[in-house]
This record gives sequence, C-alpha cells and structure tokens, in this order.
Amino acid sequence: MKIGTICVHSALEPDPETGAVSPPIYQTSTFVQEGPGKPKKGKYEYSRTINPTRERLERAIADLEGVRFGLAFSSGMSAIDTVLKNLSVGSTVLCEEDSYGGTKRILRYYERRGYLNVRFVDFTNYAELENIVKEMKPALLWFETPTNPLMKVIDIERVVEIGKKHSPESLIVVDNTFATPIFQRPAKYGVDVIVYSGTKYLAGHSDVVIGLIATDREDPYSDFKFLQNAAGAIPGPFDCFLTLRGIRTLHLRMRAHDENAKVLAGFLREHPKVKEVYYPGFGGMLSVRFFTGEDAIKFVSNLKLFAVAESLGGVESLVSIPALMTHASLPYEERIKRGIDETLVRLSVGIEEAEDILEDVKNALASL
Repeated sequence: MKIGTICVHSALEPDPETGAVSPPIYQTSTFVQEGPGKPKKGKYEYSRTINPTRERLERAIADLEGVRFGLAFSSGMSAIDTVLKNLSVGSTVLCEEDSYGGTKRILRYYERRGYLNVRFVDFTNYAELENIVKEMKPALLWFETPTNPLMKVIDIERVVEIGKKHSPESLIVVDNTFATPIFQRPAKYGVDVIVYSGTKYLAGHSDVVIGLIATDREDPYSDFKFLQNAAGAIPGPFDCFLTLRGIRTLHLRMRAHDENAKVLAGFLREHPKVKEVYYPGFGGMLSVRFFTGEDAIKFVSNLKLFAVAESLGGVESLVSIPALMTHASLPYEERIKRGIDETLVRLSVGIEEAEDILEDVKNALASL
C-alpha cells in the first residue's frame, strides 16, 4: 500500500467485541486473568507491560516505517534515553553536531557520569566522518535529517555505508521527527533504529507528549522492549489514541505543511530584511537569520498568527528563537560556534491558508 493508505488503515481493525470502526480506548491499569498466571490471550496482564491501545500505535509506527517492530514511550526524550541505556558503559557515541538541544543535553549528562564517550561531528563532512568512524569504532551513530535548527540534509545512505564499512557493529539511529515517514523512511537505506518525538507531526495537534521507536532488528527491539517495561516510561492509552488519530491524516497534513513552507521560504529568500533562509526543500520546518538579534526578537514579537512556543509540527504555526528556547541549555560558546545565536528564528509552518501566513510574516517584517 501507498504511505497515505497505511496512515489511514494501519492497526485500524474493527473492535472484535462490537464491530466499532474506531477501536475503544483501553483506559485500564490491569486485566482480569483467566486463572493465576494465565493472562488473556497469553499477554494482557498489566498496562505497563502491554496495553491494546498502545499495541495498535506500535504496530502503526512499524507499518509506517516499513519495519517489523514499534514501541511507544512517554516522550521523545524517553525514547532517546531507552536507546542510550542499551549501550554498554564506556561506549563511544558519534552525534551530529546540529541536533536537538535535549539530545545533546542527555548525551553530555551520561558523558559527565562516565557512562559514555561522546563526540559531536559534522555528518555532512563525509570524509572527516569516515576517518572518525574508522578510528573510533563507535557503538552508536546518531543523527537527525533535516537537522534542528539549521535544517542540514544528511545523506542517510552514505552515512550507513561508512558505518557498516568501518564499524559494522555500530548501531545507526536516525531521528526522523522533522521528515516523518511521508518524506523519508530511513530503514530503506539500512538504518537500524528510527526515533520520533511523536509529539510533533505524528500526533500533529499540540495536545500530546509521546515518543516512538521503530526497528527491523530483533536484537535491539527485545532490549528496548525490556527497558520499556522495566523502566516504565510508557504513554497512557488516551495519548496513544490521540497519536493514532493524528496519524490518520498525517499524509494530508504534511502535504499542507510542505506547500505552505515552500511558499514562505521563497518569499523570505527575496526579502531585504532577512539575511539567510534555511529550508531543506521539503517539509514544514524552516529557519531564518536576521541581521541583528534585536530584529529577530522584534519580528517574533510582532507575529500574530504564529504563536511563540516551544515544540513544532502542530496544525498551527509556531515560532521560536532556539538560542533562547529549545537550545538554551547548550553552552554559549558551542551555540555561537554552531551559528545558533539570537539572530536565528525557527518557524514551524502550520496548515493555515498560505495567504494568511504570508500576510502575518509581511506585517512582522514591516515592523523592523
């Protein structure tokens, strides 16, 4: 099936009890067993371990990514943490230098504690990346594409080729939050694990905090599944239901996000008050750089349709200044080196009418 059909139909079998087209939400903590040690269908005993609503969401993300296994977590960060907890103490991690601030924060925490050796590198410098992988033999290669917030596009297939050639035991992980399965399916190129903040585009309505993992490999899946149950960082059934409902329209929403962002990026590239535009050519995310931090703050403050808020990927347009918000936890020197200063503004372009989005941006630019 095509990806849009998978969005609509995956894990949407009618309720076997009543025939309900929209399956019920199993808002329960525990299940009656057929006898001591005999759970229903051999598995339903306690919702931390397995819940039918969460089970449907996990099947859906696996189908969307074209892999066998999916897992849901209480947040994108708990999904990330689960992957990291599966590494042996002293393991080396290579992480793309332009990554979400929360990812970097937790990696640095584990490094300070002596659990991991972490190195941040430019994954688009493929010659340097190959030399580093060859030398360090990392246990994990972690990257986003497009990156957050500078929207760099990384050649997934090339990174996989480098990793498998020089460090075949490495686990290669892609955070696919920005692109979603609508624009890329990393497993197709040999990626081992795909991670999501499902809070963003997958749920899509700014009303859920949830994380997801998809993989075609049975070995890390069984370890992740153990940690999901043992640590208990699971989403509630209602959050799973809302995310499933969001997935039903993912292909339509991403088309609208993409169309609006293309129009806005084209307009901003030609505007004399904008210094630079960072847009990967697809999707709903873009960043713009102004000539001064004062201009950036004034622009953001004068937007009316765009809400000033953390997060992204909702139906509504959102705007943030990463240096003051999503990436504020990074050391100042690193932010400046990476170009994440107060002149940079990140826009999550919603699905409103393109004309209204443009009008809002034009009015805010007129205030500079």
